Amino acid sequence: MTWIVKNLWLIPILPVLAGGFGAVARQRNRVFAASLAIGSMVLSFLLSLVAMAHVYSLTGQGTAAREVFNFRWFEFGNEWVSLGWVLDPLTAVMLVMVTFVGTLIFIYSLGYMAHDENFTRFFCFLSLFAGAMLGVVIANSLLLLFMCWELVGLTSYLLIGFWYQKPSAAAAAKKAFITTRIGDLPFLLGVVWLYAQSGTLLFYNGGSGAIEHSALTALVAQTTSSGMAVSTAIALLIFCGAVGKSGQVPLHVWLPDAMEGPTPVSALIHAATMVAAGVFLVARVYPLMSASPSPVVSGVVATAITATTALKVVAWIGAITAVFAASIAVAQNDIKRILAYSTVSQLGYMMLGLGVGGVAVGIFHLITHAFFKSLLFMGAGSVIHGCHEQQDIRRMGGLRKWMPVTFAAYSVGMLALCGFPLFFSGFWSKDEILHSAHGWSVSQIPFYLGIVGALLTAFYMTRQMFYVFFGESRLASASHSTTPPNAPNDTPHESPSVMTMPLVILAACSVLLGIIGTPAWNAFHAFLQGERIAVDFARFGENGILPVMLASSLVVFFGLALGWWLYGRKPIYSADQPDALAALHSQLFGVLENKFFVDEIYQATIIRFNGWAASASNWLDRRVWSGGVQLVSQSVLGLSWFNRFVDANVVNAGFDAGCSSATRGARLLSHLQNGRVQNYLRVLGVALVVFVLFLIWGSKG
Repeated sequence: MTWIVKNLWLIPILPVLAGGFGAVARQRNRVFAASLAIGSMVLSFLLSLVAMAHVYSLTGQGTAAREVFNFRWFEFGNEWVSLGWVLDPLTAVMLVMVTFVGTLIFIYSLGYMAHDENFTRFFCFLSLFAGAMLGVVIANSLLLLFMCWELVGLTSYLLIGFWYQKPSAAAAAKKAFITTRIGDLPFLLGVVWLYAQSGTLLFYNGGSGAIEHSALTALVAQTTSSGMAVSTAIALLIFCGAVGKSGQVPLHVWLPDAMEGPTPVSALIHAATMVAAGVFLVARVYPLMSASPSPVVSGVVATAITATTALKVVAWIGAITAVFAASIAVAQNDIKRILAYSTVSQLGYMMLGLGVGGVAVGIFHLITHAFFKSLLFMGAGSVIHGCHEQQDIRRMGGLRKWMPVTFAAYSVGMLALCGFPLFFSGFWSKDEILHSAHGWSVSQIPFYLGIVGALLTAFYMTRQMFYVFFGESRLASASHSTTPPNAPNDTPHESPSVMTMPLVILAACSVLLGIIGTPAWNAFHAFLQGERIAVDFARFGENGILPVMLASSLVVFFGLALGWWLYGRKPIYSADQPDALAALHSQLFGVLENKFFVDEIYQATIIRFNGWAASASNWLDRRVWSGGVQLVSQSVLGLSWFNRFVDANVVNAGFDAGCSSATRGARLLSHLQNGRVQNYLRVLGVALVVFVLFLIWGSKG
């Protein structure tokens, strides 16, 4: 075992230590806190590159390279609880992505948070957040993963509500924390059930791990009372945790509100860390998700992608989420909220890819999405910074001439997200998902939902681009200050280089990453699956790849053209000008703008029921349980009073009366024992006289 495998724990612990030192640093130690945070991420990134190089040196042998380091944590009874970490292609790819994108976001934060009074605390939370996510990535134990998973939830709560003085931010933080806990509860039940069935929570442990052949064979062979395989039931419970963290329907409601945190937090949550955790979890336990009573070949469960119940649920939830969130994004006006719903939609694509195509398909889109979505969020932050904290796209316009670097980088991210053909990574990752969905044996509906989602994505991103960067600036008309419209503070400005340079780097990655995922040179998939990397252009003609590419390309072009027709053909002159889509169908636009009223439905049903249940519980507590407690208490008090009465008036009175009689008798007798001899002689004389009289009386009788 090499040094990097034994010391893989250093990658997450470095940001955690940076966060710990930042927590005790004073607010004025801004340079210290930022340097420590960024430095820790850079070191973690370098160690991640070493880890990836080590894994790459072991691949190409026909099987995926995997090394684990397990250790005993504590003992209870006769059982040991073991933890550990694993280094395999999936771990290596995720480590490099999280640390690289995280480092750029940390650097970007230097400019974005430069004037915030809680600058030091922000970098403390940011470091803890990154460390927790890296802990999720390296974990070889479902228990260790769950602990880091909960730390991700805690730190996301702290970061979303970082500006806690804003009621909306405080509410969004609570909403995110509570909603994700709803998904985590069945996740925890799945963890406990898996341990009860397999006797271990280690993923890999020399053949005896919880997702290795022996355990999966036993889990598949058992069924629940409903006839479902135990492996499927546990997989679905674990998937609930992924639904919560990755904002899938119906637990998606927290994710758009998470934009209330600072923009670097949005970039980190929506791209590289928290939302990616759910997708990664499904990929990590994929052997459990795909376990079925399939034929066993050479002692190993068949690895072909079969449409198990768990994977069907994953695919359908992903497809529905992709279209549902994309349709809502069409009618949003907050620049970050549009991107937030876009994230929900793209996470749906990732789940769809995992369900119909396997780990490599879903994770490839996760990696490409991490780069172009962090680019878009950081670009949105640059726009907000340059527009004096304005976030309403209707009140922007014309920014391409004021912010050329941001515009160029944002355009790359927009085209990558839309899946513009051939030149952008998003095209290759999204197209592979669509191709896998097209070949799914269960149903073609997810494929068509994916096509509709691609159309909506191209449309709403085109709408956003024309509102923000084209036409004339509407920022001055939106100002609420008393200064003249042409005052300098109303003029948009480019962000500093510390914010724009990360955008340029991410834009380059958003283009170049597509190279490793084309059918001709599928290096990413080969690396994840432990296969040899080879160039083969003939693959473009296999399995209907070209028709799907052509169809998705036409859909993207149609979405771009439709967006231009409605928003680019005629310039938008006023911030109060009605939306072009609303003019076509105001009722539909209103439904989309109000997010299908999901929050209102939850408020009227689940939350109201929860409030009713809380009131009922309060009534039961006060009137029933508290009344019962009071009754018992009063009964005990009554018994104690009666006991005191009996003790004082019966027991003590009788005892005292007896004692008084004995005392009086003793007092009388004490007169006979006073020590005077003459008294004794008198008594003897009287007694003798009495005795003689008794004898005389008796003799006469």
